[in-house]
Amino acid sequence: MFAVGVNSSEKDFLEAFKKPAAILTGYVGQYLVKPMLGYFFGIVSVVVFGLPTPIGAGIMLVSCVSGAQLSNYATFLTDPTMAPLSIVMTSLSTATAVVVTPLLSLLLIGKRLPVDVKGMVSSILQIVVTPIAAGLFLNRFFPRISDAIRPFLPPLSVIVTALCVGAPLALNIKSVLSPFGVVVLLLICAFHASAFITGYAFTGIAFRMAPDVKALQRTLSYETGMQSSLLALALANRFFQDPLVGIPPAISTVIMSLMGFSLVTVWSKRKDQLC
Repeated sequence: MFAVGVNSSEKDFLEAFKKPAAILTGYVGQYLVKPMLGYFFGIVSVVVFGLPTPIGAGIMLVSCVSGAQLSNYATFLTDPTMAPLSIVMTSLSTATAVVVTPLLSLLLIGKRLPVDVKGMVSSILQIVVTPIAAGLFLNRFFPRISDAIRPFLPPLSVIVTALCVGAPLALNIKSVLSPFGVVVLLLICAFHASAFITGYAFTGIAFRMAPDVKALQRTLSYETGMQSSLLALALANRFFQDPLVGIPPAISTVIMSLMGFSLVTVWSKRKDQLC
């Protein structure tokens, strides 16, 4: 997020707010399309594959949470000019998660989960607002320093991203290696793939006349396919007695990151070839 701030300006974020249709589309993808997919795959896991009901509940829980901050950096790596728009969308879904996530969990799972409002606000401030503000400040008032450190930020960000993906996997390796791990892994892959594809396709239809439609499609695809699975895992561990509920969020944390940054690699290469 600091790298995003260093490579952006205040005008970029003001321009992002001038795209309310795109912001609304991202919100719909996050809190309507994704929960519908989560409900579908949750039912499939129990009815078709015969997995325990808590596994299905865990998949649905993953679909109820807000967008992931990693989607902002994925967008920055693919379409830097779209990063402010992605940040606005993720911040909006995170800020409203204190209301929407409990309602969705009640609707899909039948259990209302209280979400820590102070924790959400603190998360937004620490992970998004503060580092971006620091980057914007440095870029505005100390441009020479920004120019000097800018080349080092991409490799550093890759290392940090790798840690963000690897740490949850290491902490939840027992869940991943559980008897249900392989089947849940496949279901989670299908869930996220469906979300990425749906976000991309839906945006292409809604904004087919826009000059930057491809960039919007990639941005909305990240926004729909990547969510705060760590929040889902925290909710599962805190409010569900059955530990099986935490298996899908633990696997999702890794899968959505790997799939998202795999798309970054593919789409970035295609852009380079076009240039």
